[in-house]
Amino acid sequence: MPYATRTGFDKELQGLDEKIIQLGSMVDEAIEKSMRSLRERDVELAREVIEGDLLINDLRYEIEEKALLLFATQQPTAGDLRRLIGVIHIAVELERMGDHAEDIASLTERLEDEGEFDTLHKLPKMEKRAREMVQMAIEAFINRDDVLARELIAKDAKLDKQYYKVRTEVLSEMQDDPDYVRRASFLLWAGHNLERIGDRVTNIAERVIFMVTGEFVES
Repeated sequence: MPYATRTGFDKELQGLDEKIIQLGSMVDEAIEKSMRSLRERDVELAREVIEGDLLINDLRYEIEEKALLLFATQQPTAGDLRRLIGVIHIAVELERMGDHAEDIASLTERLEDEGEFDTLHKLPKMEKRAREMVQMAIEAFINRDDVLARELIAKDAKLDKQYYKVRTEVLSEMQDDPDYVRRASFLLWAGHNLERIGDRVTNIAERVIFMVTGEFVES
């Protein structure tokens, strides 16, 4: 049922923004914990991430359902429509980032009986950049900052370069030590998941630009 005044609708939209902030925080924590579990070979922490992904999924669906309800029952302006559609897309991208964190955590479980890593290569730096990008994406959305969103798209190229360096280093070590192949493959998969998180941040940035300007941008 439509609200009698704009104030009620605005309050609901603000509530969606707050849910996106909450979801972004949960995803950021999942990334941090998944990488810490890998670094410390902490299987219990990894399982905490895997179980916590269900909560991320639930919040994503809650946001999506609320946005669709407002879409169907209110009389949104063109700007409101872009905002509601943006919220749905951003929630989906954040939920998928949670899936990437879960994938990293699952590697820790599979590595439980493997030997120690001599090095994680540049994965910690990739983690730091990926988490910074997630936080910046939420900031760009909340502040409707299309300039920051465009900066984020440029940052993803740096994360890609870090991943290529990880891949080069790990592949070289795989050639030198055949016994290292299985563990090295897991490192590559962890790096790939971090790189994919950056790609999803880029998707959010593009959606923010569309929300603010109506312009479609594809990187």
